[in-house]
Amino acid sequence: MSKRALISVTNKEGIVDFAKKLLNLGYEIVSTGNTYKILNKANINALKIDEVTNFPEILDGRVKTLNPYIHGGILFKRDKEEHINAINEHNIKSIDMVVVNLYDFEGSLKQNKNHEEMIENIDIGGPTLIRAASKNYKDVIVVVDPSDYNYIIEKLKNNSLSIEDKSNLAFKAFSMTARYDSLISNYFANILGEKYPKYLNLTFEKESELRYGENPHQRACFYKESFSQNSILDFEKLNGKELSFNNINDLYGCLDILKEFKDEDKVASVAIKHTNPCGVATGENAYEAFKKCYEADSVSIFGGIVGINSTIDEQTANILNSIFLEIVVAYDYTPKALEILKQKKNLRILKIKDLNTSNRGYDFKYLDGKLLAQDENEKLYDKFEVVTKTKPSKSEIEDMKFGMKIVKHMKSNGIAIVKDGKTMALGPGQTSRIFSLENALYNNKDKDFNGAVLASDAFFPFDDCVRLASKYGIKAIVQPGGSLKDEDSIKACDELGISMTFTGIRHFKH
Repeated sequence: MSKRALISVTNKEGIVDFAKKLLNLGYEIVSTGNTYKILNKANINALKIDEVTNFPEILDGRVKTLNPYIHGGILFKRDKEEHINAINEHNIKSIDMVVVNLYDFEGSLKQNKNHEEMIENIDIGGPTLIRAASKNYKDVIVVVDPSDYNYIIEKLKNNSLSIEDKSNLAFKAFSMTARYDSLISNYFANILGEKYPKYLNLTFEKESELRYGENPHQRACFYKESFSQNSILDFEKLNGKELSFNNINDLYGCLDILKEFKDEDKVASVAIKHTNPCGVATGENAYEAFKKCYEADSVSIFGGIVGINSTIDEQTANILNSIFLEIVVAYDYTPKALEILKQKKNLRILKIKDLNTSNRGYDFKYLDGKLLAQDENEKLYDKFEVVTKTKPSKSEIEDMKFGMKIVKHMKSNGIAIVKDGKTMALGPGQTSRIFSLENALYNNKDKDFNGAVLASDAFFPFDDCVRLASKYGIKAIVQPGGSLKDEDSIKACDELGISMTFTGIRHFKH
């Protein structure tokens, strides 16, 4: 008795060749709609689905495979007498292979089709067939991926398709339908504005295996969220080794800061080390921006990542090439600049598409079976309220805004000392705010801080930071405010002739 394969696919790639080989192996083929037309055009003898169901496709194809003659043939257990008796009683024929892939809901999503078109691209029969076959994987071969066609044919030819092989195919199939349902769930959540629904259905597709994680003993992979329309991490690699876990993490930190400057006229340059900025500057062109960025901390940049939101020219490439860097990332490169940078064969040279993103703005932390979820930190300040007798100058106000864009992305407690659109000293990630300031100043003790601006990611609990800043000639401070002892810091500023501005927005980053 011949085996029967049901074929109903949206992705027609390779299906004619696969069907021919199944026929040669003695399979009878049942097919639907457009798949049947393609097989018939290729002179492949196939039964139309309604010849099996004894019922026509109806409702514009919404109902065609939802039928006991189909699902009975898939779901009955071949080793259970009651099941065999039932299908014989009802004249149901066995279906031994299900070859199905689904309506292209994801493609419709990426094309921004209207709501009615999206609804019509929700497959009902396909997932039902796949799930039925997968549930009965011991007896039914389920095929959802065209890349598996040749592998399955070879296994069938050699009679070597094992129960483990079938189990793997079922795993792939259930993963596919779970992802498909997640895409639909997220689509509805998005149009309804449900950012934090009761069930948060996330689905990610593997982009690449990584050599290892943060350390060589840790396994790691890079995944992309299936619902994602675009990402600032969508880049083109023009040169260099594959990116590591740490490279990608640092790259995101770099691009996240560059994103703060996407709407400005000036070019920004960011140097990153271990996800923290070690230098940030703006300039009239790529060369000026990077030169200032490099001068901000020419030591820590060693082995780091540099991002520039512009086209890198020959002059900039020459100075970049004089430093040991892991990654250079920019909008584009002149041919000569690319030639210069490629002299270092291991340097990853990346070209980014866009610093805008249409994704939903989540920040996640996975904690041993629990998930912390919050909005991305997209706001810079609520207000710009001067609270001291001394008022900041126009240039100091510009540096305050610049400083907040930097300190927002530093590990807390974070301090950024800036001047003329350039970082002078950065103090990230200390257990006390005064420690952050002391570290920033000590590590840059050779610099002249007169007239500089200090930005803090959170309020001052005491006036110690104000008094230390004054000793180094810092003339303006910007911070969120909100401490019970704000008045102490304000009085110290008034006493020492320093301006202080409150933003009303805290920027903790843990």
